[in-house]
Amino acid sequence: MASIAANIGKVSKNSTRLNYGRFAKVFLGVAGSTAIATYFYNSNNNNNNKNGNSSSNKTLMSLFGGTVPNMKLAKVPDGKTQEDYQKVYNAIATKISENLEFDHNDGFYGVLVRLAWHNSGTYDKSDNTGGSYGGTMIFSPEEFDPENAGLQIGRAFLEEFLVRYPWISRGDLWTLGGVCAVQESGGPSISWSPGRVDQTTNVPPNGRLPDASKDAEYVRKIFDRQGFNDREIVALLGAHVLGRCHRHFSGYDGAWGPSFNAFTNTFYTMLLGDWHVKKWDGKKQYEDDETNEFMMLPTDMALKEDSNFLKYVKMYAEDQDLFFEDFAKAFSKLLSNGIQYPAGTKPMIFKTLDEQDES
Repeated sequence: MASIAANIGKVSKNSTRLNYGRFAKVFLGVAGSTAIATYFYNSNNNNNNKNGNSSSNKTLMSLFGGTVPNMKLAKVPDGKTQEDYQKVYNAIATKISENLEFDHNDGFYGVLVRLAWHNSGTYDKSDNTGGSYGGTMIFSPEEFDPENAGLQIGRAFLEEFLVRYPWISRGDLWTLGGVCAVQESGGPSISWSPGRVDQTTNVPPNGRLPDASKDAEYVRKIFDRQGFNDREIVALLGAHVLGRCHRHFSGYDGAWGPSFNAFTNTFYTMLLGDWHVKKWDGKKQYEDDETNEFMMLPTDMALKEDSNFLKYVKMYAEDQDLFFEDFAKAFSKLLSNGIQYPAGTKPMIFKTLDEQDES
């Protein structure tokens, strides 16, 4: 997912704004393991979420003869409920609403979705490494992965909430920020579960995040590593509707379409239009024939060039409700990949600021 980070600096108040409303397991694989994991979770639930879980993993590994790889047990801070996380959501949403003119009126929607995505998109199902659990993007080499250029803006935007709510982990905050950005920009409700634990080790290697210059075969391979099928891949890439690329971060430049601050199915309707290779001295990208104002990445165009990807592009272009439904499921999966939640855990659904005003 190429850079859609916001460009620091003041922007023109005359730019078009499209905001709607206010916005505008891994399973243990051993019989009885879930029950043991649940017991272990409950017996350690008094630990603050800032504590590591290395001892938890070692205990579980000994129970199963060392066969549980890179166990990531969700541990919610003692006494914290959905009400507490809704307060964090509201604080993020309020700050977003106060910065709608940021970066050509993109606001912070795109960069927060990208932060959540890249924090999660390092997951590897083969060994259960990477993913959102440890919030390790502030450590080398992940911090300096070229694909993460510009995400310091999103992390800085959320930093104050780590101070205001010291019990929340980085992984929980960064993924919750992405959920908030999708919902507050008019997108679907996203199921989300807390319990990620800050880590200073287990930092994934670089090279796991998508390179936007590649083809369909590459796209399929890099998402398959995370456990996604073709339909889920196409749904997830619909998030490109938000924000824009910045040359000084990714080497690409521009927004994918006119809906850069409203979550819609416009990415797909635009993609099905006519495009040509942009003539410039930057990386290879495409611009629309009609206006020459919008861009697509090579990995975006790959969705048109592969017949199986293309059928889902057409489906979502024709049916925004279907896109919302599929995106919500795929994005929730992306954010929680590799995390073992206690038996009976119910995902949280947060109300938007507008929904709370109406109730």
